[in-house]
Parts: sequence; C-alpha cells; structure tokens
Amino acid sequence: MPRVKDLSISTEDFKTIQKFFLEHTGNSLEEGKEYLVEGRLKSLVYDEKFEDLQSLVSSLVRDPKGDLGKKVIDALTTHETSFFRDKHPFETLKTAIIPELLKSDSKEIQIWSAACSSGQEPYSLAMLIEESFMDSRDWEFNIVATEISEKMLEKCRSGLFSQFEISRGLPPHYLPWFFQRVESKWQIKPELRERIDFRYLNLCTHWGGLQQMDVILMRNVLIYFEDDIKKNIFEKILKVLKPGGHLFLGSGETPVGFEDRLQQTDFSTSACFKLVSG
Repeated sequence: MPRVKDLSISTEDFKTIQKFFLEHTGNSLEEGKEYLVEGRLKSLVYDEKFEDLQSLVSSLVRDPKGDLGKKVIDALTTHETSFFRDKHPFETLKTAIIPELLKSDSKEIQIWSAACSSGQEPYSLAMLIEESFMDSRDWEFNIVATEISEKMLEKCRSGLFSQFEISRGLPPHYLPWFFQRVESKWQIKPELRERIDFRYLNLCTHWGGLQQMDVILMRNVLIYFEDDIKKNIFEKILKVLKPGGHLFLGSGETPVGFEDRLQQTDFSTSACFKLVSG
C-alpha cells in the first residue's frame, strides 16, 4: 500500500467534487462539508492506490463516468436506513391503504421503494405483506426497489444483514420467520428475496421501465436535492403514480408547488400524500 501524502482536500478540488456529485446524482454538497468528503473518500484513496486526494480528483475529472466515478458516488451517498423506519408509514399501509386497494378488481398492487439504500425498507414491506395479507394469495404484490449505488444494490440483492442492522427496528418474531443464519450475519430467506425487483435508477435521469404505481415511498431523499431537481422529480411522480395513489415522503418533506395534485391525507403522522386529478 503506497503511503498517502495528504488526505486533506483543497478548495478547488472540493468544488470539483461538488460539481461532479450534483451533475451525476442531483445531490448537493454544501460548503463546510469538506470534512465529510475527506472522511468518505479516504478508504477509496487507499483502495485505488492513489497518492493523495488530489490525484483521485484528477483521475475523476479525466473519466467521470468510469468505475471511479461510481465508487465516488457510492462513497459520498448517504445510506442511513433501518427496518420499519419511523413505523407510521407501515402501519398506514397495513391498516388503511392496502386494505382499500384490496377492494378493487385489479388483483395487482404495485409498490415502489425509491432510493432504497441497503434494502431494509423494501424487505420491511415484503415482510409486512407476508404477515398481514396471507389471505390475499390470489393477489400479486409487486415491489420494485431502486437505488443509485451499485454497491448498495449488491447488498440489497444478497439480503445479508449484520446483527446491528437486525437490532434496528426488526420485530423479534420476524427473525426466525424470514431470516436464516449465515456465519455471523443474517440473510433474508430466498422466497422473500425473490419477491423484490431491485433495480438501478438515478432519480435525476429518465425513469424508464417503471409501471404505474399504487404506492411510492420516497422518504428522506428529497432533502438532498436542489429545488429545480425536486420540481423535476415531482413532475415525474405525477406521471408514475396512479390517480388516487399514495406518496410517502420523509418527516418534514412536502410536495412544494404540487400541493394541488398531491394532497395531504388524514394519515398526517406518515407524511402521506394522495394524487388527485388535475
């Protein structure tokens, strides 16, 4: 391993990283986040055998769409999540939204978990459906989960979680039901993993291949985007979400500028919005 000469980032290189990250993910890195960039790119400097951060940035500029670019995005993207995070959205789905959908004649329910990170949210959805709607076997519950990080998608598809990840939010009785022990980790059983369609998707680019959705969960994501990018994302949501469909955002997030189409529901604790006809 080469000796790293300098792991600090210059003002110029930080601006280069800011521009790259915004252009490729739509996420902004605020001034004052130099420490975060230094910390998150440190291991990448070692792993890719760069002499210092400046060398890494120079290589990134030469080939921003290559493997290094993907690794930089992986390193800088926030992946905070947990099983049944915030609880309220899952209770709302279980007690109100899914039972209402089951009254229709479609026999299919389409759910999209956007920016799913390491997969806890879509797996929580699959476990909830398996436990609470076992009597609806003639229905198809289709869960699509998308993520920009290739590294996170690999983890999602593996279904492998550490004891620490399991301890964050997973109801204890779910562990023997839906997981199997694999050395020091726990793995989602194959039949549940197969129920989720994990895909790469950048929310800032074209949303190709997505069906019309009954439910979209896009929680704690929009806070990282600039206003013009948020506007573009909401415009695309209006095209993908079915009329009468529900959108879940993170606590404190609202569809600013689209309140006439995405109206706050009575499930206020869930930050849930319903698409109404325009």
